[in-house]
Order: sequence, then structure tokens, then C-alpha cells
Amino acid sequence: MTTHLAVLGSPIAHSQSPALHAAAYRTLGLDWSYEPIEVTEDTLAAFVTSRDSSWRGLSLTMPLKQQVLPLLDRVDELATLTGAANTLLYTDGGRLGFNTDVFGITEPLRSAGLDSVESGVILGAGATAASALVALSQLGADTVTVAARSPQKAFHLVDLGLRVGVRVDVRELADVAALDADVVVSTLPNGATVSLDFAERVRQSAVLFDVAYKPWPTGLATAWYQAEGTVVPGIEMLIGQALLQVRIFVQGDASTPLPDEATVHAAMRAAVGVQG
Repeated sequence: MTTHLAVLGSPIAHSQSPALHAAAYRTLGLDWSYEPIEVTEDTLAAFVTSRDSSWRGLSLTMPLKQQVLPLLDRVDELATLTGAANTLLYTDGGRLGFNTDVFGITEPLRSAGLDSVESGVILGAGATAASALVALSQLGADTVTVAARSPQKAFHLVDLGLRVGVRVDVRELADVAALDADVVVSTLPNGATVSLDFAERVRQSAVLFDVAYKPWPTGLATAWYQAEGTVVPGIEMLIGQALLQVRIFVQGDASTPLPDEATVHAAMRAAVGVQG
């Protein structure tokens, strides 16, 4: 019997997750099926609850990361903190939920040489912003400014900051010219029609992690490149969170590395045209 997995969302045809997962399972010698499936908020519950025993797990895109929570029997600490689960594992004991997005942010930042952070800026206030805030707390940040189009939508991140030991200041996006930080994490959609005029000294000194990845570079990343600053592309988050999903789907555990994980990781990167 074929083992089935899928990434759910709407729209979903553009997703690069199938390429990442197929490369991983091929490298691991597993003949598993992983496909993109169009699922909306309205059809999510019916889809999740109707899978048979051949199904191992699901990857979830926004806004399904939040909508899936009531359908899960247990969730990990990060999914509880962020209010978002991007990974569902089917087990004999029920449906388990995980957040691998936090890992998808921390690990690329560490690879870029950012082992510790004192202060950060997060652009946007959605579920990915919550994962970014937890990620920055894990890197040691004690203050984070959240800049959002609608600041009132960011106040839940103040409460999250209290739970993870980070003081959160909420500002409007138009205020970014006055902001300074060790790292800027943009969770804004690619092509967002906002003018973000960070000071040149910030673009030169702060690491930019822009979670958008297609098309690339974004306008924000281009501004950083023009200042010869350090940029972590959003594709790195996609790869990082997918690697942890593969651990979960294969082993039922996010913390244990895969057999010969370096080879698996390299195959996943090559599958989406990323070298190194």
C-alpha cells in the first residue's frame, strides 16, 4: 500500500513543497507519494477527517495552519505558542500537530552567522510573524518591534512576547525608517504594495530574512543588496521547515536527525535550485 502525504492550500499549484519532499523520500529510499491538493478553509475538516490508513501526514499553508488546530488531538509546544500548525501527522493515537516554521527561521539565520540576537524587527502580524517572534526569542532577542499595516492586528504578538520573554513594541509600517535592529524579518506577501524605506546603515548592518521567495528578489531584498547588506532568501525557510516535516513524517519525531541527513538536505536544496 502506497503511503500518502500532501500539501494543502488554495491556491496550491505553485507550491515547491512536492519537489522538496519527493527529493527527500527518494534519497531515503521511500516510495512515498506527496502531492499538492487544493483545499480551502471550508473543505479542510472534511478532507482531514476522511483520510484512510494509507495517509501519513499533511503540510498546511495559510490560513489552514490556524484552521487545522481544532481538528488535532495533540499539538506541540511551538504550535500552541504560535497558534499555528503547519504539519499534521496521522498516528494510531490520533492526529498530531507541529509547527516547523520556527525551525525554518532559526536555522537559516544561524547558517548566515547570526547565532545571537539582541533586537529585531518583524514586518507583518500574521501567523508567520508569530513564528518569527518565537524564533527570535530562541536566538536571544529581548526586544522586538512589530511593524504592521494595521497595528491593532499585532497586539496579540505583545502577549506572545510576554510568554517567551521578549518585549514587543508595535508600530506602523510607515515608521520603519526610524527603526534599528540586528535582524529584520519580513513576513509580508511578495509584491506587497508598501514603501519600506529602511535607513542605509540598517540595510548594511542588519540581516534581512525575507520569507517571500517567488519571484525573487523582492523589492525589500533588492534594497538590501544595493546597500551590500546580508540577505537570507525566503526559500531557506521553505527548505528548513520541510526538512523538519520529513523528520516528523518518517520518524514521528522532529528532534531526531534523519539517517545521513546532510545528503537528504542537499538533495532537497538541489530540487529547488539552491546550492550549498
